[in-house]
Amino acid sequence: MKIRIALPWLCLCLFCSSCVIIRPGEVGVKRTLGKLSNEILDQGAYGVNPFVTKVIRTPIRTNNLQVNLSLPSKEGLNINSTISILYHIEKEKVPVIIEKIGRDYEQIIRNVFRSGAADVCSKFMAKDMHSGKRGEIEEQIASKMNKILMPKGINIEAVLMKDIQLPKGLYNSIEARLKAEQEALRMQFVLEQEKREAERKIVNTEGEAKMEVIRATAEKDANLILANGTAKMTIIEAEAKKDAQLILSKGEAEMEVIRANGTRDAQKIVSEGLTTRILELKRIEAFSKLTENSGSKLVITDGNAPFLLDPSTK
Repeated sequence: MKIRIALPWLCLCLFCSSCVIIRPGEVGVKRTLGKLSNEILDQGAYGVNPFVTKVIRTPIRTNNLQVNLSLPSKEGLNINSTISILYHIEKEKVPVIIEKIGRDYEQIIRNVFRSGAADVCSKFMAKDMHSGKRGEIEEQIASKMNKILMPKGINIEAVLMKDIQLPKGLYNSIEARLKAEQEALRMQFVLEQEKREAERKIVNTEGEAKMEVIRATAEKDANLILANGTAKMTIIEAEAKKDAQLILSKGEAEMEVIRANGTRDAQKIVSEGLTTRILELKRIEAFSKLTENSGSKLVITDGNAPFLLDPSTK
Protein backbone atom coordinates (compact mmCIF):
# COMPACT_ATOMS: atom_id res chain seq x y z
CA MET A 1 0.00 0.00 0.00
CA LYS A 2 2.84 2.38 0.86
CA ILE A 3 4.61 1.47 -2.35
CA ARG A 4 1.52 2.41 -4.38
CA ILE A 5 1.34 5.80 -2.69
CA ALA A 6 5.09 6.54 -3.05
CA LEU A 7 5.37 5.44 -6.69
CA PRO A 8 3.40 8.36 -8.20
CA TRP A 9 5.41 10.83 -6.16
CA LEU A 10 8.63 9.22 -7.27
CA CYS A 11 7.55 9.42 -10.91
CA LEU A 12 6.61 13.08 -10.49
CA CYS A 13 10.00 13.91 -8.96
CA LEU A 14 11.80 12.08 -11.78
CA PHE A 15 9.77 14.01 -14.38
CA CYS A 16 10.45 17.37 -12.76
CA SER A 17 14.16 16.68 -12.42
CA SER A 18 14.36 15.60 -16.05
CA CYS A 19 12.70 18.83 -17.32
CA VAL A 20 14.89 21.97 -17.65
CA ILE A 21 13.48 25.44 -18.43
CA ILE A 22 15.67 28.14 -20.00
CA ARG A 23 14.36 31.61 -19.16
CA PRO A 24 14.48 34.69 -21.44
CA GLY A 25 17.91 36.34 -21.46
CA GLU A 26 19.62 33.01 -20.74
CA VAL A 27 21.13 30.12 -22.68
CA GLY A 28 21.93 26.60 -21.54
CA VAL A 29 24.77 24.18 -22.18
CA LYS A 30 24.48 20.46 -21.46
CA ARG A 31 27.17 18.73 -19.46
CA THR A 32 26.96 14.96 -19.76
CA LEU A 33 29.24 12.91 -17.54
CA GLY A 34 31.52 15.95 -17.16
CA LYS A 35 31.75 16.68 -20.90
CA LEU A 36 30.33 19.95 -22.24
CA SER A 37 28.20 19.94 -25.35
CA ASN A 38 28.74 22.53 -28.10
CA GLU A 39 24.97 22.81 -28.54
CA ILE A 40 23.51 26.03 -27.11
CA LEU A 41 19.98 25.80 -25.73
CA ASP A 42 17.79 28.87 -26.21
CA GLN A 43 14.86 29.80 -23.99
CA GLY A 44 12.25 27.08 -23.58
CA ALA A 45 11.72 23.68 -21.89
CA TYR A 46 14.05 20.71 -22.49
CA GLY A 47 14.05 17.09 -21.25
CA VAL A 48 17.34 15.58 -20.02
CA ASN A 49 18.51 12.54 -18.13
CA PRO A 50 18.90 13.84 -14.59
CA PHE A 51 21.32 11.07 -13.64
CA VAL A 52 24.02 11.74 -16.23
CA THR A 53 23.21 15.21 -17.72
CA LYS A 54 23.11 18.66 -16.21
CA VAL A 55 22.18 21.93 -17.98
CA ILE A 56 24.30 24.94 -17.05
CA ARG A 57 22.27 28.15 -17.45
CA THR A 58 24.23 31.32 -18.29
CA PRO A 59 22.74 34.86 -18.66
CA ILE A 60 23.49 36.63 -21.91
CA ARG A 61 21.54 39.82 -21.13
CA THR A 62 23.28 43.02 -20.00
CA ASN A 63 24.56 42.64 -16.45
CA ASN A 64 25.66 45.31 -13.99
CA LEU A 65 28.78 44.66 -11.94
CA GLN A 66 29.42 47.28 -9.27
CA VAL A 67 32.94 47.82 -7.94
CA ASN A 68 34.23 50.09 -5.18
CA LEU A 69 37.79 51.06 -5.93
CA SER A 70 40.45 53.57 -4.94
CA LEU A 71 41.82 55.03 -8.16
CA PRO A 72 45.29 56.61 -8.38
CA SER A 73 45.67 60.03 -10.02
CA LYS A 74 48.56 61.58 -11.88
CA GLU A 75 49.61 63.68 -8.89
CA GLY A 76 49.67 60.59 -6.64
CA LEU A 77 46.32 61.00 -4.89
CA ASN A 78 43.90 58.13 -4.25
CA ILE A 79 40.35 58.82 -5.40
CA ASN A 80 37.61 56.65 -3.93
CA SER A 81 34.99 55.84 -6.56
CA THR A 82 31.96 53.60 -7.07
CA ILE A 83 31.97 52.20 -10.61
CA SER A 84 29.37 50.22 -12.55
CA ILE A 85 30.55 47.87 -15.28
CA LEU A 86 27.92 46.96 -17.89
CA TYR A 87 28.74 43.76 -19.76
CA HIS A 88 27.16 40.79 -21.53
CA ILE A 89 28.30 37.33 -22.58
CA GLU A 90 28.52 36.44 -26.27
CA LYS A 91 25.98 33.71 -26.94
CA GLU A 92 28.22 31.69 -29.31
CA LYS A 93 31.11 31.64 -26.83
CA VAL A 94 29.22 30.49 -23.74
CA PRO A 95 30.61 26.89 -23.93
CA VAL A 96 34.17 28.23 -24.23
CA ILE A 97 33.71 30.60 -21.29
CA ILE A 98 32.32 27.83 -19.10
CA GLU A 99 35.13 25.52 -20.12
CA LYS A 100 38.10 27.93 -19.86
CA ILE A 101 36.97 30.53 -17.32
CA GLY A 102 34.15 28.90 -15.42
CA ARG A 103 30.99 30.41 -14.06
CA ASP A 104 32.87 32.86 -11.82
CA TYR A 105 33.81 35.09 -14.75
CA GLU A 106 32.86 38.24 -12.82
CA GLN A 107 36.02 37.89 -10.76
CA ILE A 108 38.01 37.97 -13.99
CA ILE A 109 36.16 41.13 -15.01
CA ARG A 110 37.00 42.77 -11.65
CA ASN A 111 40.68 41.95 -11.95
CA VAL A 112 40.89 43.23 -15.53
CA PHE A 113 39.04 46.37 -14.51
CA ARG A 114 41.37 47.10 -11.59
CA SER A 115 44.39 46.84 -13.85
CA GLY A 116 42.90 48.92 -16.69
CA ALA A 117 41.44 51.59 -14.39
CA ALA A 118 44.72 52.05 -12.51
CA ASP A 119 46.61 52.34 -15.81
CA VAL A 120 44.20 54.89 -17.32
CA CYS A 121 43.51 57.02 -14.22
CA SER A 122 47.21 57.43 -13.47
CA LYS A 123 47.45 59.52 -16.68
CA PHE A 124 44.83 62.05 -15.53
CA MET A 125 44.72 64.62 -12.77
CA ALA A 126 42.33 64.11 -9.87
CA LYS A 127 40.26 67.11 -10.96
CA ASP A 128 39.77 65.52 -14.41
CA MET A 129 37.77 62.71 -12.83
CA HIS A 130 35.37 65.32 -11.48
CA SER A 131 35.13 67.38 -14.69
CA GLY A 132 34.22 66.94 -18.33
CA LYS A 133 37.08 64.48 -18.91
CA ARG A 134 35.27 61.78 -16.94
CA GLY A 135 33.67 60.45 -20.12
CA GLU A 136 37.08 60.17 -21.78
CA ILE A 137 38.42 58.22 -18.78
CA GLU A 138 35.43 55.85 -18.90
CA GLU A 139 35.86 55.20 -22.62
CA GLN A 140 39.57 54.47 -22.27
CA ILE A 141 38.98 52.01 -19.40
CA ALA A 142 36.26 50.18 -21.38
CA SER A 143 38.46 50.03 -24.47
CA LYS A 144 41.38 48.64 -22.48
CA MET A 145 39.16 45.96 -20.89
CA ASN A 146 37.65 44.91 -24.22
CA LYS A 147 41.10 44.27 -25.66
CA ILE A 148 41.53 41.52 -23.06
CA LEU A 149 37.98 40.23 -22.50
CA MET A 150 36.30 40.45 -25.91
CA PRO A 151 38.38 37.61 -27.46
CA LYS A 152 37.21 35.46 -24.55
CA GLY A 153 33.53 36.22 -25.26
CA ILE A 154 32.88 38.95 -22.66
CA ASN A 155 31.80 42.29 -24.11
CA ILE A 156 32.20 45.41 -21.91
CA GLU A 157 29.43 47.82 -22.93
CA ALA A 158 30.28 50.74 -20.65
CA VAL A 159 32.20 51.76 -17.55
CA LEU A 160 30.32 54.31 -15.44
CA MET A 161 32.05 56.27 -12.68
CA LYS A 162 29.05 57.04 -10.48
CA ASP A 163 30.48 58.32 -7.21
CA ILE A 164 33.85 60.05 -7.05
CA GLN A 165 35.09 61.24 -3.66
CA LEU A 166 37.99 63.67 -3.95
CA PRO A 167 40.22 64.54 -1.00
CA LYS A 168 38.69 67.32 1.07
CA GLY A 169 41.48 69.82 0.45
CA LEU A 170 41.47 69.13 -3.29
CA TYR A 171 37.70 69.38 -3.42
CA ASN A 172 37.82 72.79 -1.71
CA SER A 173 40.53 74.03 -4.08
CA ILE A 174 38.59 72.79 -7.10
CA GLU A 175 35.44 74.42 -5.80
CA ALA A 176 37.31 77.70 -5.23
CA ARG A 177 38.82 77.50 -8.71
CA LEU A 178 35.42 76.81 -10.26
CA LYS A 179 33.96 79.76 -8.40
CA ALA A 180 36.82 81.96 -9.62
CA GLU A 181 36.28 80.72 -13.19
CA GLN A 182 32.56 81.39 -12.93
CA GLU A 183 33.24 84.87 -11.59
CA ALA A 184 35.71 85.47 -14.42
CA LEU A 185 33.14 84.26 -16.92
CA ARG A 186 30.53 86.52 -15.37
CA MET A 187 32.89 89.52 -15.54
CA GLN A 188 33.76 88.61 -19.11
CA PHE A 189 30.06 88.48 -19.92
CA VAL A 190 29.51 91.88 -18.27
CA LEU A 191 32.46 93.38 -20.16
CA GLU A 192 31.22 91.89 -23.40
CA GLN A 193 27.77 93.39 -22.79
CA GLU A 194 29.27 96.79 -22.03
CA LYS A 195 31.47 96.55 -25.11
CA ARG A 196 28.46 95.72 -27.26
CA GLU A 197 26.51 98.59 -25.70
CA ALA A 198 29.40 101.00 -26.40
CA GLU A 199 29.65 99.73 -29.98
CA ARG A 200 25.91 100.18 -30.37
CA LYS A 201 26.11 103.77 -29.13
CA ILE A 202 29.06 104.46 -31.46
CA VAL A 203 27.12 103.03 -34.38
CA ASN A 204 24.07 105.13 -33.46
CA THR A 205 26.20 108.26 -33.16
CA GLU A 206 27.91 107.61 -36.49
CA GLY A 207 24.54 106.92 -38.07
CA GLU A 208 23.09 110.16 -36.74
CA ALA A 209 26.15 112.10 -37.94
CA LYS A 210 25.84 110.53 -41.39
CA MET A 211 22.15 111.36 -41.44
CA GLU A 212 22.90 114.99 -40.57
CA VAL A 213 25.51 115.16 -43.34
CA ILE A 214 23.09 113.56 -45.79
CA ARG A 215 20.29 115.91 -44.66
CA ALA A 216 22.54 119.00 -44.99
CA THR A 217 23.78 117.85 -48.40
CA ALA A 218 20.25 117.19 -49.58
CA GLU A 219 19.08 120.59 -48.32
CA LYS A 220 22.03 122.28 -50.02
CA ASP A 221 21.34 120.46 -53.27
CA ALA A 222 17.65 121.39 -53.01
CA ASN A 223 18.52 125.06 -52.48
CA LEU A 224 20.91 124.97 -55.44
CA ILE A 225 18.28 123.32 -57.60
CA LEU A 226 15.67 125.86 -56.44
CA ALA A 227 18.03 128.78 -57.08
CA ASN A 228 18.93 127.44 -60.50
CA GLY A 229 15.27 126.90 -61.28
CA THR A 230 14.37 130.43 -60.12
CA ALA A 231 17.19 131.93 -62.21
CA LYS A 232 16.12 129.93 -65.23
CA MET A 233 12.49 130.99 -64.73
CA THR A 234 13.59 134.66 -64.48
CA ILE A 235 15.62 134.32 -67.67
CA ILE A 236 12.73 132.60 -69.44
CA GLU A 237 10.27 135.30 -68.28
CA ALA A 238 12.64 138.09 -69.42
CA GLU A 239 13.14 136.40 -72.77
CA ALA A 240 9.36 135.88 -73.09
CA LYS A 241 8.69 139.56 -72.29
CA LYS A 242 11.36 140.62 -74.74
CA ASP A 243 9.91 138.38 -77.44
CA ALA A 244 6.38 139.66 -76.68
CA GLN A 245 7.52 143.27 -76.89
CA LEU A 246 9.33 142.55 -80.13
CA ILE A 247 6.23 140.86 -81.53
CA LEU A 248 3.99 143.73 -80.27
CA SER A 249 6.32 146.39 -81.72
CA LYS A 250 6.53 144.52 -84.94
CA GLY A 251 2.73 144.16 -85.06
CA GLU A 252 2.19 147.87 -84.30
CA ALA A 253 4.67 148.81 -86.98
CA GLU A 254 2.95 146.54 -89.44
CA MET A 255 -0.44 148.03 -88.43
CA GLU A 256 0.89 151.55 -88.95
CA VAL A 257 2.19 150.53 -92.34
CA ILE A 258 -1.14 148.88 -93.19
CA ARG A 259 -3.08 151.93 -91.88
CA ALA A 260 -0.89 154.35 -93.86
CA ASN A 261 -1.22 152.22 -96.94
CA GLY A 262 -5.01 152.11 -96.49
CA THR A 263 -5.28 155.85 -96.01
CA ARG A 264 -3.09 156.42 -99.00
CA ASP A 265 -5.07 154.00 -101.14
CA ALA A 266 -8.38 155.53 -100.00
CA GLN A 267 -7.18 159.03 -100.76
CA LYS A 268 -5.91 157.84 -104.06
CA ILE A 269 -9.23 156.19 -104.85
CA VAL A 270 -11.15 159.33 -103.78
CA SER A 271 -8.85 161.65 -105.64
CA GLU A 272 -9.04 159.53 -108.74
CA GLY A 273 -12.84 159.23 -108.57
CA LEU A 274 -13.74 162.91 -107.86
CA THR A 275 -13.78 164.39 -111.43
CA THR A 276 -15.34 167.78 -112.48
CA ARG A 277 -18.51 166.21 -113.81
CA ILE A 278 -19.02 164.29 -110.59
CA LEU A 279 -18.54 167.43 -108.53
CA GLU A 280 -21.10 169.31 -110.67
CA LEU A 281 -23.54 166.45 -110.31
CA LYS A 282 -23.11 166.51 -106.54
CA ARG A 283 -23.77 170.26 -106.49
CA ILE A 284 -26.97 169.83 -108.53
CA GLU A 285 -28.13 167.10 -106.15
CA ALA A 286 -27.48 169.37 -103.18
CA PHE A 287 -29.41 172.30 -104.70
CA SER A 288 -32.25 169.99 -105.66
CA LYS A 289 -32.66 168.92 -102.06
CA LEU A 290 -32.81 172.58 -101.01
CA THR A 291 -35.64 173.29 -103.44
CA GLU A 292 -37.76 170.45 -102.23
CA ASN A 293 -39.09 172.60 -99.39
CA SER A 294 -41.86 175.12 -100.28
CA GLY A 295 -40.41 178.00 -98.26
CA SER A 296 -38.28 180.71 -99.79
CA LYS A 297 -34.54 180.29 -99.48
CA LEU A 298 -31.58 182.48 -100.21
CA VAL A 299 -28.62 180.71 -101.67
CA ILE A 300 -25.39 182.57 -102.19
CA THR A 301 -22.98 180.99 -104.57
CA ASP A 302 -19.74 181.96 -106.23
CA GLY A 303 -21.51 182.44 -109.52
CA ASN A 304 -20.33 179.20 -110.92
CA ALA A 305 -23.20 177.14 -109.51
CA PRO A 306 -25.50 175.60 -112.08
CA PHE A 307 -28.88 177.18 -112.78
CA LEU A 308 -31.64 175.86 -110.54
CA LEU A 309 -35.22 175.62 -111.68
CA ASP A 310 -38.32 175.66 -109.60
CA PRO A 311 -39.54 172.16 -109.36
CA SER A 312 -43.13 173.40 -109.77
CA THR A 313 -42.34 174.69 -113.28
CA LYS A 314 -41.16 171.41 -114.47
